Parts: sequence; C-alpha cells; structure tokens
Amino acid sequence: MYRSHTCGELNESHIGTRVRLAGWVQKIRDKGFVVWIDLRDRYGVTQLVFDQERSPEALLEQARNAGREFVLMAEGEVIERASKNPKLPTGAIEVLVSELKVLNPSQTPPFTIEDQTDGGEELRMKYRYLDIRRNPVKEKLIFRSRVAMQVRNYLSGQGFIEVETPYLIKSTPEGARDFVVPSRLHDGQFYALPQSPQTFKQLLMVGGLDKYFQIVKCFRDEDLRADRQPEFTQIDCEMAFVEQDDILEAFEGLTRHLLKEINGVETGAFPRMTYDEAISRYGSDKPDIRFGMEFGELNAVAQHRDFSVFNQAELVVGIAVPGAASFTRKEIDALVDWVKRPQVGAGGMVYVKCNEDGSYKSSVDKFYEPSDLEAWARATGAAPGDLICILSGDAGPTRTRLSMLRMEMAERLGLRKADEFAPLWVVDFPLLEFDEESGRYHAMHHPFTAPKPGQLELLETDPAAVRANAYDLVLNGNEIGGGSIRIHDKQTQAVMFRHLGFTEEQARAQFGFLMDAFQYGAPPHGGIAFGLDRLVAILGGQESIRDFIAFPKNNSGRDVMIDAPSPIDEEQLEELHLQLRPSAD
Repeated sequence: MYRSHTCGELNESHIGTRVRLAGWVQKIRDKGFVVWIDLRDRYGVTQLVFDQERSPEALLEQARNAGREFVLMAEGEVIERASKNPKLPTGAIEVLVSELKVLNPSQTPPFTIEDQTDGGEELRMKYRYLDIRRNPVKEKLIFRSRVAMQVRNYLSGQGFIEVETPYLIKSTPEGARDFVVPSRLHDGQFYALPQSPQTFKQLLMVGGLDKYFQIVKCFRDEDLRADRQPEFTQIDCEMAFVEQDDILEAFEGLTRHLLKEINGVETGAFPRMTYDEAISRYGSDKPDIRFGMEFGELNAVAQHRDFSVFNQAELVVGIAVPGAASFTRKEIDALVDWVKRPQVGAGGMVYVKCNEDGSYKSSVDKFYEPSDLEAWARATGAAPGDLICILSGDAGPTRTRLSMLRMEMAERLGLRKADEFAPLWVVDFPLLEFDEESGRYHAMHHPFTAPKPGQLELLETDPAAVRANAYDLVLNGNEIGGGSIRIHDKQTQAVMFRHLGFTEEQARAQFGFLMDAFQYGAPPHGGIAFGLDRLVAILGGQESIRDFIAFPKNNSGRDVMIDAPSPIDEEQLEELHLQLRPSAD
C-alpha cells in the first residue's frame, strides 16, 4: 500500500509506530547535516526528517534531490519532534525516514502552493488543478460537499425522491438564451441544454411523485458576473397537493437545518415581506435586512420650497447612515462622485449632517429651513450623529440607485458581517413585467407561474396589477432560492400563454406535451429552486461563487485551463450539417 496513515492524523500517540505516508512536497529545508521535508496531502502536513547520524548518505542525497510538488512515498518511524509547532495538528512529531520513493517528479509550479500565493487569478485558473492543492480552495470544495450532503440527507429524511431529468431537451423562447446542441442524426434540428428542469419536474408531479428533488446542472448563455457562471447548480424541488405556505414551511426548514449544521446558527421563523414593501423600504426585491437604513420618502416634506431638483422629481427619497455625520467634506464629495459613476447613474446627491447637538447642516441650506431638515430626519429615522443621503428623480431608477448606495455604505461601515445571517421571504411578485423593447408583457418568473387566487380575471383589464403566487428566499441581500405555485390546468395555462403573446400554434409547438399532461389529472403543485453555488458561498462567508466551483469559467465565459470554447474540425461540422460563416477578414 502507498500509505498507512494520512499526513494530517499523526500525533504523540503514534510515537514509536512505523508508518508509510504519501503526498506532495510542500517545502524542503536543507541544513547540510539534516534535511526536513514537509509532506502534504488533502488531510494536512507531516514533517519528514533525514540526518547524517541516522540516515544513510544515499537517502540524504535522495531527499536533497526532491523538489517542490514531487509526489513521494516515505516509510519510517514516528518520533518526537525536538522543536514543536503548536500551529500544526502534527506539530509534536516527525517521521524519521528509512525508505523514500519518488512516485512522480514535478516541474517547478508556476505559482507557490501556499495559502498566500504569488499567482494571479488568471494564472491560477489556467492551472486550476494546482490551485486546488492550496488550502483555501480545497477547503471551499470540501465545504461545498458538506452542504450538498446535508441537503440530500435532509430532503431524503422529509420523504423527497431524487430523480434525474434530461440534459438534452427542447429550446424554449422564454428566459435567458439557451445553449444549443446540433443533432447529427436529425439534419437542421437542435437540442438545448436546460436552464432548469422546470417542465420535467411538473410532469413528475403529474406522474405521482409528490416530493421531488435534484441537485442538477443548469445552463444559461448570458453575461457573466462574480456570482454567475454559464453552467451552475440548482437544488431543484417540487411538491404536489400544496399551497404557498406548505412550500415556505418545507424549505424554511431546509434552510434552518443548513444554518444550524453548517454554521452553528439557530434561527427563528423567517420574516415575510411583499415585493411592493421590499421595493418601497429598500429599493430592492432582495434586501439585506442585517442593518437598517430603510428608505424615507420625502416628497411631502421636500417639495414645498424653491428647489427645482426636488420639485421636478417623481420621487425624493433618503436614508440615514448611522454615525456618518462625522464624515469630512472630502469624504462626502467622494460619496457624491460615487453615485455619479456610470454604474450607478445618479445626477448628484443632497446630504444633511445631523449634528450631535441637535443642529443640522446640509448641502441645500439656502433653500430649506432647519425645521424642514428636522422633518427629513423624522422621515428617515435619522438620529444625532447620522448622515442623511438623498436622491431624487424617476421613482424606479431612483430607488435602485439609493439601494446601491445603501449597500455601499453598509460595506464601508462594516455592517455586512459574514457570520451574521438574516433570511427573508419576499412574496407577491408581479406576475408580468412590461418590456419596452418588445412592446409586450413577459413572465417575471416563468410562464407556468400561477396568479394569486382570484386575480386571473385581472389579466384582461389590468395585467400589471396581477400578483404571482411566487416567492423568493433572500439571505443577506442575495436571492438564494425562488419558486412559485404552478398553473396545473390546461385552460389557465392557455390564458397565460395568450397574454404572453403566444399564438395557439406557438404554444402548442413549444409546450403541447405539458398541456396534454394537464388533461390527465394534474394535481395542484409548486416548488422552488435554490442556487447551490450562491448558497454555498454565502454560508462560507463569501460573495463570489467561483472558488466554490472546482473548475469555473472566467469573466468571459472561457475555461482557460482546457481552452474552451474552441473550434471543431470540418469533418465534425459536416456531420452536424453546419457551416461557419466566412470571417469579416
């Protein structure tokens, strides 16, 4: 055998034991008369020792000739370490080696395999298999495995059945762009990779599997962000014979279980907030409620003076930033510059310092009386020592910009603590949203989402007012899950397709299989999907998902390690009945 123990398990109780270890060379220290090698595997590091008194010269020379990241097998006796290292679990012992074998030599790696490395992100992604040897990456992948195992154990214990659904499916026009796969056997026809297993899990409910889940790969051909990849993993779930409260209770239970088992955090009942309330109070449908800074609308107390910026605005709204009245003029000017950045897009910012002595100092003192500023403080909940930041303009964009400012201030003030968790259900989303570019309504969630009970008729008279029987689970300002109660009868689904601009023929061509299934006793059903990558990152105290994925893509959607995507040869193109367009050159 290659090893009797791992490099992380030996301690003083093993002294006098003969062991065999295998791993990679972390570090070599050669003092001439003695050589130490730190041998590393997934489990830890053990120090190997070779010295002139107890080791043959050939063995000493063999140790000296080893290099960083060589794969070694070492056999010897566990002895007490003269200079102990209390920072290492194995720091009280070392192995006096009597036999050493090089299992595989290594070139010098392009960056140091240490917790703090000298390798840039692109270089480490190119050599991702080396990056995985580093503790920060390795531990994140192990952490992800723990979370996935807890999900499986919990849902299985609640009677859910894990079912695999197909990866080669039919392309549909709703949602993000599909990745398409040409069919060799069917000239001119294509599969699509699933953006989610949505219709299949609904068909499983028709099939009588009333509690389904799957940890499943999904694909979307869309622009990249730090928390988005072209392929991602969902915890996909569906239940039959349920209403909204049943779904929320079931998956609040799963989330509580994960917080307790993974993070040691006990949580009570999750608060619930309507979509309209979230937008009004926080300017976002995924608010971070770990801190305050709720919006205060100021139209009634700010549009009565001769200040045209406010008077011409649809909305005047502000937040009270705790303790920020101490900001210098330079710091406030930098904040104004921040909101003017193209990524935010505000024209400027009005501020009010709420001084500790109860007085006020603002950037619009020549237009407003102290009594006006006091009214603004009441509306925003500002206390002495706070800074009121105010934006104005069209309601939707202004709320979005103030939400971005709120999150930025929370970041600067250290209010977004990675070890604090504040879950929240956001419910009652609009069923439809109007797209100016196409001039028609689109499903805010997806076409199979049911309207709230009693609101179907509103589709004919006021589509924008219809609320969806949909819900999102938000954790620390991130949407970690979303779902809905589904439409489960053919007639309602046909009405929904019509309002989304489908002709009967188009609806039949795209989703006829589902509407047919609804004719054979489809039960009421609903579900939810969690983004596993994002959930794992948040539980792990991070915002970016990339290090929790074994082989991620870069910001351009490329795998720089295997160089994908890449061209395919002419013979494959011919087999797939495809032709490349001539380049512009």
